[in-house]
Amino acid sequence: MGAVTARVVRVSGSLVEVEQLPAVAIFDIVALGARRLPGEVVAIDDGLVTVQAYEDTAGLAPGAPAESSGAPLSARLGPGLLGGVFDGLLRPLSDAGTWLSPGASGDSADEHCWEFTPTTRVGVHAQSGDELGVVTTGGPLTVPILVPPTLDGIVDSVAAPGRYRAEAVIASVSGTAVPLSERWPVRRPRPSRTRIDDVEVLHTGQRVLDMLFPIARGSTAAVPGGFGTGKTMLLQQIAKWCDADVIVYVGCGERGNEMADVVQDLASLTDPRTGHPLAARTVVIANTSNMALMARESSIYSGVTVAEYFRDLGHHVVVIADSTSRWAEALREFASRSGELPAEEGYPADLASALAAFYERSGQVVTLGGRRGSVTIVGAVSPSGGDMSEPVTAQTLRFVRAVWSLDRDLAYARHYPAVAWSGSFSTDTAAIAARRARDGDPGWTRRRARISSLLADADRLDALAELVGRHSMPAAERVVMLGGRLLREGVLQQSALSDNDGFCSAAKGAALADAVLAVIDRCTSLVDAGVEADALEAVDFGPLVQAREEAGPDDLDRVERIRDDMLARLEELS
Repeated sequence: MGAVTARVVRVSGSLVEVEQLPAVAIFDIVALGARRLPGEVVAIDDGLVTVQAYEDTAGLAPGAPAESSGAPLSARLGPGLLGGVFDGLLRPLSDAGTWLSPGASGDSADEHCWEFTPTTRVGVHAQSGDELGVVTTGGPLTVPILVPPTLDGIVDSVAAPGRYRAEAVIASVSGTAVPLSERWPVRRPRPSRTRIDDVEVLHTGQRVLDMLFPIARGSTAAVPGGFGTGKTMLLQQIAKWCDADVIVYVGCGERGNEMADVVQDLASLTDPRTGHPLAARTVVIANTSNMALMARESSIYSGVTVAEYFRDLGHHVVVIADSTSRWAEALREFASRSGELPAEEGYPADLASALAAFYERSGQVVTLGGRRGSVTIVGAVSPSGGDMSEPVTAQTLRFVRAVWSLDRDLAYARHYPAVAWSGSFSTDTAAIAARRARDGDPGWTRRRARISSLLADADRLDALAELVGRHSMPAAERVVMLGGRLLREGVLQQSALSDNDGFCSAAKGAALADAVLAVIDRCTSLVDAGVEADALEAVDFGPLVQAREEAGPDDLDRVERIRDDMLARLEELS
């Protein structure tokens, strides 16, 4: 069907009304004006089409031409994504310059040629998800070219080995051409064969998360916290060090300088698993606060669509959205401009449905081609004034399986990550405990329970000590408060700037926790034997606290030596 032209009749900010645009559907993309500004159809009323523009509409006036693409917003999926930086519509920023001019297609990546090697032959019966060939990108991951979803039949032709552009046809299946890159509507979840119930642990490298509030691959987590509590830093640490195959980092309304720091860090750090820069397994979608507001709404969908694509290739993918609150603000502004009836605090009535539709695209699945892949979603939430009852935070908590709540008091005390052990949770804990036991760490559940109990008791006693004074407390309770401090400073606290402590393996985390718990147990036994609490509090526990900094990510022997030295020093008090 050929393109149909029409005329703009009204422009109100990012909302544009177009008339005489037949055969158009909701969510279709429309090119507006001579600059062909992209916009999305959001309403159709008796021949009058309302379009949400994704760019600044300055200079667009009634009478300007409009043209329907006849298709919804779609992402180009294929080689060239890994290591790239894109805007909210998945247009490449790195190839198009620092800024995209209004209406720019950003398709300069199409000029790049990719090395294709066929892995099938003519006459073979190919089903959806079957491999037709592979593309070598020069990074740690090759990109298989698969039969698109819903396509099934005999391979009519396949291209010879060579270099091809993204839009080049490399095979034909039952008369349907298969290009090197495919386009997929970003609002439509990509299909899979079945979901997997078996739990695989996602190791983040952050002790407070992995030991107290872990999540499984294919799960969801929210990171709520007020301004200055370290959300972005925590998400950056997860992006750098979690054991995912691919990271999709969505900077949704973030400050430009923070996104620049993310890109620079990923390019400068080396992935210990592959030896390549971390950026080589990362896709960055940057819709910063100074970019077009309405494209922010689509950036979330673009990010999760890219994640589903790599999931279909058999990879474990983590989507980091920073932050979903600014995405929701874009929804609120659009709802206000379009005249929708506002709900709580002006957010649209379908806010909960939009959040659910986003988070439910996570999961661990068997793909159409029989591979095993997952999409894990971690979204930051920025409640205004730290109010956790505001709509975005409250609705998000309904749909995620883990909450890593950031505490302002911890952040102001320079305790990072400032994850509050009293306000966080993970519903994956029981399943992960069973998996840890099968993987050779049967003490994980006991260790986690002891840490959680000690921290809760220490918080309660610290609050009481502020009223009656520490020295008036019984000796046994003073040991509990001492144990809480050692756990906070020696185990849960972690420096993102340390070479040794920025990332922590599961084995080192267990060794640190066991060392601190052993010291606490020895202190308890000494008090029971009559040793004064003042004598215990006078002991220099600095070496134990600094073990996390001094020992490398896998240096368990050093942790054990520090533990033994500390226990020997305590023996001198008996």
